[in-house]
Amino acid sequence: MNHLELTACIAEASPLRYTPAGIPAANFVLDHESEITEAGSTRQVKVTMKAVAFGTLAEQTSRLTLSKLFRFTGFLVNARGSKSVVFHIQAFQPVSDQVLNPL
Repeated sequence: MNHLELTACIAEASPLRYTPAGIPAANFVLDHESEITEAGSTRQVKVTMKAVAFGTLAEQTSRLTLSKLFRFTGFLVNARGSKSVVFHIQAFQPVSDQVLNPL
């Protein structure tokens, strides 16, 4: 199953655009930082990834505040013509500032 939940901040947001079919689309760069225990050791985790939202969700996410934590849910796809990955956002919700280990 291709399902991802990621707590992250919006580091960059492009202006709302429209696909050739007229569907709203919003592109983002998300930043995540946390501590995870792996093999008995604490590890600092930092991830920066491209993300996109379509439809009414694109309109909603285009108004989100930069640098505020959100929990994003969606799936991963290879970027068109590339081996890099893009996170397709299907849902999001604000996260309280007290979340220390968001994953």
